[in-house]
Amino acid sequence: MTQISFDVEKIRKDFPVFSRELPDGRPLVYLDSGNSSQKPSQVIDTMRDHLALHYSNVGRAMHVLGAESTDAYESARDKVAAFVGAPSRDEIVFTKNASEALNLVAYSFGNPANTDPRFTLGPGDEIVISEMEHHSNIVPWQLLVQRTGATLKWFGVTDDGRLDYDPSVVTERTKIVSIAHQSNVLGTVNPVAEVAARAHEVGALIMLDASQSVPHHPVDVTRLGADFVAFTGHKMVGPSGIGVLWGRAGLLEAMPPFLGGGEMIEAVWMDRSTYAPVPHKFEAGTPPIVEAIGLGAAVDYLTEVGMEAVEAHERTLTSYALDALREVPGLRLIGPDSLEERGGTLSFTLEGIHPHDVGQILDDQFGVAVRVGHHCARPLHLRFGIPATTRASFYLYNTTGEIDALVRGLHHVQKVFA
Repeated sequence: MTQISFDVEKIRKDFPVFSRELPDGRPLVYLDSGNSSQKPSQVIDTMRDHLALHYSNVGRAMHVLGAESTDAYESARDKVAAFVGAPSRDEIVFTKNASEALNLVAYSFGNPANTDPRFTLGPGDEIVISEMEHHSNIVPWQLLVQRTGATLKWFGVTDDGRLDYDPSVVTERTKIVSIAHQSNVLGTVNPVAEVAARAHEVGALIMLDASQSVPHHPVDVTRLGADFVAFTGHKMVGPSGIGVLWGRAGLLEAMPPFLGGGEMIEAVWMDRSTYAPVPHKFEAGTPPIVEAIGLGAAVDYLTEVGMEAVEAHERTLTSYALDALREVPGLRLIGPDSLEERGGTLSFTLEGIHPHDVGQILDDQFGVAVRVGHHCARPLHLRFGIPATTRASFYLYNTTGEIDALVRGLHHVQKVFA
């Protein structure tokens, strides 16, 4: 990938939100990119331009606007494929978010319409996830076992927030393993290549929720050893309403449609239908056209900055934050306390203070935006015996000065509750 010199102050100027002031003249300190990232002008302008001058439906209209819109939409697919190292653009399926991508794959297992033995599922068969998963990578599999009578199993989490990987959890009865590439709470980067090798050893497939990794690290889907990878646009400086499923071509071809409607068909009669080839088989109806084009612009932006540079900057921030948070009395970090195999997401508790109070004071008095709650990972919080955490998550536009503002705010919170 092409890289340019990493200048965080120059990058911040690309994001209009950082030019605004909060009430009482406070500057915005945005430490919630793990929830949703901010958007650069390049993405905003691309979407505005398309809506204003080029918009039409895609794959249907034979006029100039239809051709321009279709070209822009399919160009976004090309960009995403190149960004994650997909062998073919046709392996990129646009969804509305990562949750839909995960549900799409889960739908194929145990579906009577799919007779491929890789997707047959019933009593005695197993699905393996982990205790650190986002609800989007738990609930679809729970629904699947309810439909099929299969068994749901999971890897645990160690006290220091690592995957408690036991290869014996994956057995000859396992049909799919679905885990996070990087935890949205712990920041832990999981040993996915090792897990994938074990899954394939017993003939199982493996899916990765890469929503927290694709925006922050160079990712090549084939090198991960995965069969399916899901991620979402709004966490990678793109718009909401657009997500991505990457799948190996042969698997996508074997899977039945997830939704029925226009554009996903080849031919329709009153009593039957045939379906378009992948990826269009999975993109029923009018797709999120402008959102996909915005995602393409986000990929352009991140590619120009360079994902290696983004990763290096976030490692600097994370190292700085780990050291700074150690100086806050009563703070308990939930997750790895070193840079080894972790990303820029730090979740913590303050002794005797509810995270909701922490978040409110940080926002109201310091302009520091963090997320509080269980972050759609309630089972993980139950594992650590806590109802909620405060989470600070960093991205390419954050600075060490903003981490200093967070730490000052945390010291103030402690004084308030002293």
